[in-house]
Amino acid sequence: MDIRAAIADERRRIADLVGSLEPGQLNTPSLCGEWTVKEVAGHLLAAVSKPPVPVPLLLLRSGFRLHKANARLAVLTAARPAAELAQALRDHADVAFQPPIVGYPGQLTDLQVHGQDMRRPLGLPHGLRLDRLKVSLEFLTSGRAMGFTSKRRLAGLRFEASDLHWAYGSGPLVTGPAEALMLAMCGRGVALKELDGPGVPVLTGRLSA
Repeated sequence: MDIRAAIADERRRIADLVGSLEPGQLNTPSLCGEWTVKEVAGHLLAAVSKPPVPVPLLLLRSGFRLHKANARLAVLTAARPAAELAQALRDHADVAFQPPIVGYPGQLTDLQVHGQDMRRPLGLPHGLRLDRLKVSLEFLTSGRAMGFTSKRRLAGLRFEASDLHWAYGSGPLVTGPAEALMLAMCGRGVALKELDGPGVPVLTGRLSA
């Protein structure tokens, strides 16, 4: 699989989604913290576009806390009209930026997870490709998924995808669709009801801790 082409395609899918939504849908709370659907799109654009305010100023206003600065940046980026936001995502679809540590697999995973953060609260079809989901599952269990999941969350459990040939770990089993596994590994409790096996209560407890 050409991972850079997959990343570009997922950005375009997000752009198409944003461009198709009504104001009420754009302002719907996403699955990602306190962000709305539109603000999640702002976060995805902010990763590859010029910031609307200088980064040093943003850090200063955020008390030099990177997480808070990132959250502010997403909100500021999402302030533009939805049509502009969608077009900017298309314009930046092929940007070849490779984040440190997590690399292209992390970027693809970020797009897939946040895409579902936007689609699921709106009841929209998910439509993620299994080959791309496999890349994300392998990344999340690689030990390099900083900011996505933790070793403690996955430790002592066996994960098996029911819709593709993929498994990881040993211990009580957690099985289900690859998309649900990806989301649960990334802390989205909404996906737990789609999983099965004796390891699910363990994973549920870790997500709620």
